[in-house]
Amino acid sequence: MTRVILAGGGTAGHVNPLLAVAEELQRSHGVMAEDIVVVGTREGLESRLVPDAGLSLHTLARLPFPRKLSLLAVAFFPRFVFATLQALRMLSRHKADVVAGFGGYASAPVYVAAWLRKTPLVIHEANAVPGFANLLGARFTRQVLTAFPTPRFTSSRVIGMPMKRTITHPDSPLSPAAARTHFGLKPQTKTLLVTGGSQGARRINETIASLAGVLTQAGWQVLHIVGGANTIPADMPRGYWGMNYCDRMDLALASATAVISRAGAATVSEIQVLHLPAIFVPYPVGNGEQARNASESVACGAAMIVPDHEFTHEGVLATVMPILEEDAALQKMKEAAAGLGKNDAAEQMAEAMMTLSQKESQ
Repeated sequence: MTRVILAGGGTAGHVNPLLAVAEELQRSHGVMAEDIVVVGTREGLESRLVPDAGLSLHTLARLPFPRKLSLLAVAFFPRFVFATLQALRMLSRHKADVVAGFGGYASAPVYVAAWLRKTPLVIHEANAVPGFANLLGARFTRQVLTAFPTPRFTSSRVIGMPMKRTITHPDSPLSPAAARTHFGLKPQTKTLLVTGGSQGARRINETIASLAGVLTQAGWQVLHIVGGANTIPADMPRGYWGMNYCDRMDLALASATAVISRAGAATVSEIQVLHLPAIFVPYPVGNGEQARNASESVACGAAMIVPDHEFTHEGVLATVMPILEEDAALQKMKEAAAGLGKNDAAEQMAEAMMTLSQKESQ
């Protein structure tokens, strides 16, 4: 019997790979759901998705790392120590044999606790530019796995992004027609999937809403995931379908002829595995990780990047519509994507965890 702690959360980009690895641990290694504990936050998507997956969720306070000196920065360190003590109690109470972390606010205290308790630790970094939590955690383990080549980690191994088997290994091929029917779309009409990630993206939402008529007149139907708290545009033309959050991204992706999206690591990885032509609009705030995530797809001709400030009504008419109006260009992008994507990352990470756990117990 192997007892596991999985740490991470906040956005879908952290939660979904965590759940994919949990699924693989149960499917291939016989780990029981009751032997898996997820450590996350109350505010993140994990508060809903983890219990829905039948797993136990323990929460720590959301602790953004301060980037400049302030009263909040002074308060951060005692709060971090307290969170680490909480994590130590969780690991001891659960008698964890191995810890796996996926980044995010809840991960860093768990990494320190695993080091203090001498519990084997495996880290997965989703982005091409790692965040603070995983940079810290990498000091405590040699088992650092990444979705993309990541120069900041000198001894990491690229395995790709852990994804649900409904995307990487569907029981039967998902036909675009059947997937479109699930969303009430026309089964034989080419479909543009638009998503700004689980939280949505205001720039993408506003621009696509302004262009809905142009897109439908050009022969497209639009499946637009606007994000959890955002408002679905009203008075849209026939052929536009908006939704706040999609629990069946496997079907949304299967329905797509092309995708417009942010370049979060999970989204880029899913698009690569499914060989979809993509227009990426990287999030303009942060360390530039989203542009780096998409760089491999762009380099081989499977995708193009439109900077956020250029993704306007006029900008899309000038740069994106010519591609969407030319089926041959889309087909060329689809063919270029055929060499991208890794569909066994969840298996590789689960195997690394089990191997490390068994070595420790010998």
